Amino acid sequence: MERSKVATVILIFTIFTVVSSIDDKCAACNAVAEELEWGISKEKPRNHLDMRHRLDSQGQRRGKVIDYRVSELRVVELLDGLCDKMQDYTLSKIDSDRPVWIKVRDWDNLTIVLDKQEARAYSKDISTYCGRLLEETEDEIADLIKKGSLGVGDVSKVLCQDLSKHCSKTSALDEENGSNGGSDGEL
Repeated sequence: MERSKVATVILIFTIFTVVSSIDDKCAACNAVAEELEWGISKEKPRNHLDMRHRLDSQGQRRGKVIDYRVSELRVVELLDGLCDKMQDYTLSKIDSDRPVWIKVRDWDNLTIVLDKQEARAYSKDISTYCGRLLEETEDEIADLIKKGSLGVGDVSKVLCQDLSKHCSKTSALDEENGSNGGSDGEL
């Protein structure tokens, strides 16, 4: 009985440690939004989804033809693996007082001040953060994608200000005026 209480306390402490590991949630949210926006911008045009698999008594195909742009498949393809892609990001303090999330192209040739182990720990942190963020906002994001109202240029505002509230309106104005807390760097 005593062991289970200790295990519970350790588990709760571990969860709160992971949750608090992202100090600047706005910058992390903007990095996730940037990756999602990149996925939207790189989408290739797709045909409609033909769901007419049944035959009626006259041999005619029955079912629906669904526009790919409003399909659940599109939502799944955009969001599935998003948090895995966030493992390519790490935290950097280069050329800035504020930490910035940057995408790492080659982990073997890391040129930032952090050591590789610390950089990898940050990448796991943002991946975990991404998972929690999507868990909180996935239904709303899916609806917006299906409606076609989440496009290139809108993702950061919608995800980080409107849905998750991790960025205030003033921090968004700061970013537009040049003090970007997002992930505009790349290694």
